[in-house]
Amino acid sequence: MANDNHNNIDPMLTTSDVARLLNVHINTVRRWSNQGVIKAYRIGSRGDRRFRQQDVSVFLADQHNNGGEEFEKYGEGVPG
Repeated sequence: MANDNHNNIDPMLTTSDVARLLNVHINTVRRWSNQGVIKAYRIGSRGDRRFRQQDVSVFLADQHNNGGEEFEKYGEGVPG
């Protein structure tokens, strides 16, 4: 039988999606990605970033646990 693993792949979020979810500027998401603060996957010949929902959730949980350190470091409001 054919391998059905492709049905188990979670949809990926774009940089704009993540910026909207975190209520930060898109360039902040790019910077955090470049610095390894939030995990991104590069796809295609242009190297577009994609983010897993689970990675964004882990990032948010970490920010909640440490008082929003990354948000404050870059002058972004801590999401409520």
